Amino acid sequence: MRDYALTRPARRGIAAASVLAVLALAGLAGMRAILPPAERAASAAADEFSAARAFTQVRAIASAPHPAGSAANDRVRDHLVQTLRGLGLAPEVQDTVSIQGGRLSSSAGGTGLARVRNVVTLIPGTASTGRVFLVAHYDSAQVGPGGNDDGAGTATILETARALTSSGKLRNDVVLVLTDAEEACLCGAQAFVDQHPLARDGGVVLNFEARGSSGPAIMFETSDGNGRLVEAYGQVPYPVGTSFAVEIYRLLPNDTDFTPFLAADRFAGMNSAYIDGAAVYHAPTDTPEAMDRDSLQHHGDNALALTRELGGRDLTALEGGDATYFPAAGLLVRYPGTMVWPLAVLALVAVAALAWLVRRQGRGTGRRMLAAAGLTLIPIVVAPAAAQGLWALLTLIRPEYAGMPIDPYRPLWYRLAVIALTAALVLAWYALLRRRIGPAALAVAGLGWLAVLGVVLAGFTPGGAYLATLPALAGALAGLVAIHVPDTVAVAVIAAGAVVPVVILLPTIWMLFPALGMPMAGVGAFLTVLLALALLPVVDLIHPAAGGARGMEALRARRRGAVPTLAAALAVLVCTVTGLVVDRFDARHPSLTHLMYALDADNGTARWLSEEADPQEWTAQYVTGEPATVAEWLPAFGDESLRGGPAPAATLPAPNLTLVADTRSGDGRTLRLRLAPQRTARFVTLHVADGTEVTAATVGGRPIETTGAAGGGWGFGFVFHAPPEGGVEVDLTVRGTQPVRFRVMDASDNVTEMPGFRTRPDGVGVLGSHSSEMVAVGKSYTL
Repeated sequence: MRDYALTRPARRGIAAASVLAVLALAGLAGMRAILPPAERAASAAADEFSAARAFTQVRAIASAPHPAGSAANDRVRDHLVQTLRGLGLAPEVQDTVSIQGGRLSSSAGGTGLARVRNVVTLIPGTASTGRVFLVAHYDSAQVGPGGNDDGAGTATILETARALTSSGKLRNDVVLVLTDAEEACLCGAQAFVDQHPLARDGGVVLNFEARGSSGPAIMFETSDGNGRLVEAYGQVPYPVGTSFAVEIYRLLPNDTDFTPFLAADRFAGMNSAYIDGAAVYHAPTDTPEAMDRDSLQHHGDNALALTRELGGRDLTALEGGDATYFPAAGLLVRYPGTMVWPLAVLALVAVAALAWLVRRQGRGTGRRMLAAAGLTLIPIVVAPAAAQGLWALLTLIRPEYAGMPIDPYRPLWYRLAVIALTAALVLAWYALLRRRIGPAALAVAGLGWLAVLGVVLAGFTPGGAYLATLPALAGALAGLVAIHVPDTVAVAVIAAGAVVPVVILLPTIWMLFPALGMPMAGVGAFLTVLLALALLPVVDLIHPAAGGARGMEALRARRRGAVPTLAAALAVLVCTVTGLVVDRFDARHPSLTHLMYALDADNGTARWLSEEADPQEWTAQYVTGEPATVAEWLPAFGDESLRGGPAPAATLPAPNLTLVADTRSGDGRTLRLRLAPQRTARFVTLHVADGTEVTAATVGGRPIETTGAAGGGWGFGFVFHAPPEGGVEVDLTVRGTQPVRFRVMDASDNVTEMPGFRTRPDGVGVLGSHSSEMVAVGKSYTL
């Protein structure tokens, strides 16, 4: 916060090296706090969680793709039931029809439903004050075996149950809920919440997920009023979670099985997942072998510890306000949400006081500090834009990256390149302005923007305000002290103030990259800029000082000042090139392509379809680059734009729609229909033509909403996943007595069997989309 008098190179060099060593240690401690623990062997004590033991369950669960309704899913369910019986438990199968769960009541094709078969069992407590529900889904996406998603969560619960039944009983009941049809529509979780007696009184839900293959198990979502839950989570051995993630997730449309529980308003709880290595998400590469077992160990250690913690608490006393929390040095730092605004205001006041003191002591003028405040917007804006530009360049060099769902297979070097790029831009900006504006003015401006951002976050995402508020407050307080003490002491004070942003922001940056993926690298760059602004006093310490030198001495100082910038720029190049060399596509890490086949049984024509916006070389042999709207003949896809191309017509039976009963009364009709696929189908759909008003609908015995339109000339509709062998019974009440036009469709997952399909070569794989490899057959009926 001053132009240090340590002008002798030896003294300044020692001070700089000391501070950097302290910050490096702080950074290592911060990063170590978010690393998963090492896998525990199968020989571990019976009352401990062993990833090696749990992994045997992963292998059994994820030997093949097993979407809801498939024969493979039946085998997985039988294995779960037998495993739980082997632990002395009495599992039951909840076999029912359920309506789509989550924040969206319907998808593009209308209301989602499914026949689900959840596996549920109770571990009774000794004097229960409520129930702890351990939840994971055992179904997989249709093209992936689900080794991680959600073999990891299911195996975590099985191994946790084994450990619990190997030790003393808990005070509270523990209910294991292994749900079906999560990938399809969250219908299993919704069925449990709506229909199962054990869910009637609510409780505490712990949901376990995976959206990748590695990384820490992050507690990323909670119910409202999470203060006491977070307190309990803080007791687990490896707590990794931030209130910032909770705030962001609440704003996103993403759903897991946790969502139906929260929507019921009688459940509290937490949602955890590991999310790195997301290139395997929903894809055939999501195999047990792709799993980092350390991540499984992290899931399990925390699951078992948290179940025991909550299993011994009074669950009637969990209400409270939201907490702010984040990991630091192996602990979960937390404070009440009521402290968010006071800390944000205090940080702003502290920075203002620092600015006043800097001006009063002549270390910076008001005009220079205002100029610095405006100029600080340059790295805040430019660095995220440059990071997005780097990703755009990488997709030009390697177009296959555009088809990756979240991240490349090996994104480490690209993430480092983004951090180095941000550092280079901030260092270049600082080197250009240091002599003109002054280091004190630039440091105050950086802290000022952090404090302002803290106030903004306090108003809109209070759980994330700590990211800006605490670094600004620590930096301002350190600056206020450093101004009044000798230089040698000031260096120590500045270092202490810099530890706070390093410990808080560095782990958050590292967790944010896999959360959002390289396509949103600019967000990681933005947080890196915040860290750099908080560290400007340290940057000044390591920056070669010109002091009052003139002429050649000043020139030499400026040249020395360019060295850190050039080093960071070189790091960008090295990391980017290394990433391109390391992250190549091969048989184990294929580029991801999307292809489906659709047959219109009305006229016997077929088309290849793809979600790829810019079809890759392999996909381009089937589809053109022109978008095609398919809502008219595939209303289940709504107005989604796909790439299309002609395909040979296969001989495939269309789903059968039969009129079972037709009751007419007044100005309307009540139609009882049976919709039955004539082949093995993952789901079946029905839509009614626009112009026919549906006033009531029951599907599979469940009343559903009749509003909404699919587009393309079609109105009311539904999607039924895992249809029973005999088909789905549908009751519709329509206004008017005229014949009604219907469009039905079923879908299987065998595109490789269609005429004209050419086997993918090595290095070309399948995108983990819910419509990848789909074969859809549509037909119209008038009844």
